[in-house]
Amino acid sequence: MEKLDGKSMDIVKANIEALKQLFPDVVTEGKIDFEKLKLILGEEIEARNEKYEFTWHGKTQAMKLAQTPSTGTLRPDKASSKNWDTTENLYIEGDNLEVLKLLQKSYFGKIKMIYIDPPYNTGKDFVYKDDFRDNIKNYKEITQQTTKANTETNGRYHTDWLNMMYPRLKLARNLLKEDGVIFISIDDNELVNLRKICDEIFGENNLIAQFTWVKKKKGSHLSKSIRNITEYVIAYKKGDVTIELFGESAYSDKWQPLVKRTNSHKVLVFPANSVETKLDDGTYEAGRYGEGSTSIEFLKSFVVKNGLVISEIEVNGPFVWTQNKLEEELKLGTRISLSSKFGFNVLKFDQDNKVKRPPTLLDNKLNIGTNEDAYEECLSLFRAEGVASYPKPVSLIKYLINTLGYYDKEMIVLDFFAGSATTAHAVMTLNAEDNGNRKFIMVQLDELLDQNDDQQRRTYEYLKSIDKPPVLSEVGKERIRRAGEKIVQETGKTDLDIGFKVFKLDSSNVKTWDPDFDNLEQTLFDLQDNIKEGRTKEDLLYEILLKIGLPLTTPIEEIDYNGKTIYNIAYGSVLVCLEDDIDLDIVQEMMKYQSEHMPPKVIFKESGFISDAVKTNALQTLKKHGITDVRSV
Repeated sequence: MEKLDGKSMDIVKANIEALKQLFPDVVTEGKIDFEKLKLILGEEIEARNEKYEFTWHGKTQAMKLAQTPSTGTLRPDKASSKNWDTTENLYIEGDNLEVLKLLQKSYFGKIKMIYIDPPYNTGKDFVYKDDFRDNIKNYKEITQQTTKANTETNGRYHTDWLNMMYPRLKLARNLLKEDGVIFISIDDNELVNLRKICDEIFGENNLIAQFTWVKKKKGSHLSKSIRNITEYVIAYKKGDVTIELFGESAYSDKWQPLVKRTNSHKVLVFPANSVETKLDDGTYEAGRYGEGSTSIEFLKSFVVKNGLVISEIEVNGPFVWTQNKLEEELKLGTRISLSSKFGFNVLKFDQDNKVKRPPTLLDNKLNIGTNEDAYEECLSLFRAEGVASYPKPVSLIKYLINTLGYYDKEMIVLDFFAGSATTAHAVMTLNAEDNGNRKFIMVQLDELLDQNDDQQRRTYEYLKSIDKPPVLSEVGKERIRRAGEKIVQETGKTDLDIGFKVFKLDSSNVKTWDPDFDNLEQTLFDLQDNIKEGRTKEDLLYEILLKIGLPLTTPIEEIDYNGKTIYNIAYGSVLVCLEDDIDLDIVQEMMKYQSEHMPPKVIFKESGFISDAVKTNALQTLKKHGITDVRSV
């Protein structure tokens, strides 16, 4: 029985394996022969001592930190969650560096969009140093402090900020899909440095745009120099793929009819899925249509033959376009739309590339709000001034999501500097508007609020008034709860996912996975029962999901068998029993739930079997049924 590894994804090992796949001949006895690799790469190797590069004190350690696995875990908090059993959204409390490490296996290459609004390093916001040796312990110490500002008097003012951002962005890139994009809000303080580290991590050729956002309706007239009314959003794609961004809408309001009102008629053939319908809410639904597929009356004359939609509409007369013209336009990206009001029409696009592209200026002309609007949004939810510090307007995040995912309504959106959870608010709002099913993952440090700071003191007092702990992450969770209920109330849509599962960063549930660096001898004595005191089976279950690479929203069925719990995960793909006194009857019961499509992984608690003999018989029984992937914790 193989023991599970308690560490998060080993990124160095993954990189070496990728290099082996590209250049198998550079591997000698399991190691990389760099001299041979240099020969293969030829003149592309930089051999000069003096070369263009961006560096700072601590950069090497920051790079290593991104590659160091985490031994922590994420513990479920059902009490703070909403709609735990049905939601696919996540809210994670903890240091985002460790959280990003823990998400590597489960969400590697699965995130379509990342939006972050990190500290701008203005001298007042939160920038702290990571601990290379034990960052879980460091995180717990940091969250209990209230003086964490990175002041300009610090001799390594920019360096500390870069050391914080670099490993987080490095890890974030791994989570993006191949066609994924990261959007980062920033101001003048660190714009240049942020561009440089993103050029290095994502590649300077993968910069999509540097957007300028008009953040204020009016600049301060008290300014002694310049009235600053703008900030920036930089966008990078993950890799060498074509990213198509859409503007305010992929469509303009101009329509060109396909048919004229005359008495004669002819037939056009439309390829499958080339036609879409404009719905009453102004959105568009793509698909192939036949009789009975829609309530729009004139579509009843459509029939489907061999994957083609044949139009036999007679009332509107001959088509303006020929069949050849239709096929040429479809290749160029022109979309054919059906409207109950206008009948057959072509949506007229901008002449350049046939679609509207987003401008680099994000302002009111695009219906994008300002800081003032963001403040009013929070005020309407909380009825308390100063609850959120410098939030972004929902309209800004909605716009960015739409630019990337106009036709992708199933994407996962990650924000690991969640703040007041504007990103979650935007995802829920957009889903309500276009019937989407986007999911969000919010990550926010549960830092203690500082009562000496006017802004944080007001937040502290407000949280106390609603009986919530005085930590920043409570603001985000409360906003999602209230915003979700408000969206349902205003739209009447009760099928929206406005819930979220809460997880909290903590040390591992398994003693062997989380050794005490300062007292290894005592750790060894404690290993007779390797599960930590006070930890539940459910705590351990979700740690297992992270370590074997399953999403935290994977469906889990709890099966009660003679008072003991069996977990059926992902419809029989993984079967887990973390009970004591496991016998062969439990093993036989577990096999009833295995997937029909492939042998499951089976996981037990190491010390859970009644005896070694039962453990041996259990392994043989599972093997006879074709189950060989059996592990223990």
